Amino acid sequence: MSNNDSIKIGINNTSNEWFRPIIDKKELKNLTKRNDFAGWRHIIIYFFALFSLGLFCTYFWGTWWFVIFYIAYCTLWGGADAIWHECGHRTAFKTRSLNDFFYYIASFMNNFEPVRWKWSHSLHHSYTASVDPHDYEVDGSIFAKHTFLSFILNFIPGIGFFTIHKSLYVEIIKHALGIKTDVMEDCIPEDKINDCINSSRIFVLLWITIIAVSIYFSTFLPIFLFLIPKFFGINGIWGVTQHMGLKESAKDHRLSTRSVRLNPIFSFIYWKMEYHIEHHMFPMIPSYNLPKLYEVIKVQMPEPQTLYQAYKEIIPAVIKKSKNPDYFIPVQVPNN
Repeated sequence: MSNNDSIKIGINNTSNEWFRPIIDKKELKNLTKRNDFAGWRHIIIYFFALFSLGLFCTYFWGTWWFVIFYIAYCTLWGGADAIWHECGHRTAFKTRSLNDFFYYIASFMNNFEPVRWKWSHSLHHSYTASVDPHDYEVDGSIFAKHTFLSFILNFIPGIGFFTIHKSLYVEIIKHALGIKTDVMEDCIPEDKINDCINSSRIFVLLWITIIAVSIYFSTFLPIFLFLIPKFFGINGIWGVTQHMGLKESAKDHRLSTRSVRLNPIFSFIYWKMEYHIEHHMFPMIPSYNLPKLYEVIKVQMPEPQTLYQAYKEIIPAVIKKSKNPDYFIPVQVPNN
């Protein structure tokens, strides 16, 4: 392969440059192509399944069967995170307006105010697995402040109610009231702050509407279905593997990010984001093309892990890092 046919950006003496694998330019261009069919296929299946589970939840409301279907509903609802993510990168659809439309829908489902998260997620890709205070996603992906107990508690459905004072609900309410938060001042351009405030107010209005409907019909069901599903999903089981325990402030995504392999149902909910190293290396490649990307560059990548393998190293690392903040899991990367 000649230099004209490939891209090679390796680690060198310039600390600001990130490692990138060798890949043919034409192949990379093909992998970045988006198509509306792939986006619509995922969206239609996703919302049909979510609607069906919602019907089961409604039918079994007030019985123990509700708990089973509700956990499944909440976990699928949590898949809105993947839709938000793909549409935010504008890789889900070829048509820009479709990306933007479903980005706003998924933002509401995810409690992610869309303006704030557009800019903070962009910075997350700039500071991947960094302790830099400007990465406002770092607390969820790097366990610098975790103890083993707090780590385990994160996996209990409903545990978020005990930390609701630190949640995105509070941040959105602050923004709706025009209160400037750190993330607003650090991430959002001055000319976009009013947009953030206005969309936060829309979120709060929708929350109030859901609560009012529940009061009017004397049932908590609308609140359970549309306001608090994020508290009861099990999506963290795979989401926490993205960067947990790995090296901080590294200029090589293979050292700071983890790819895992999931079963087809979890992979659908996650929309292939288990190929997370690949995504951070090439964020403009649609998630549905990440498996193809992996096949092209796999000789330059660490071996992907199962969830069992990931947690086999994550749990001991949590314990070690709680005692030694400088500890990280060493990753073997190919030398080619």
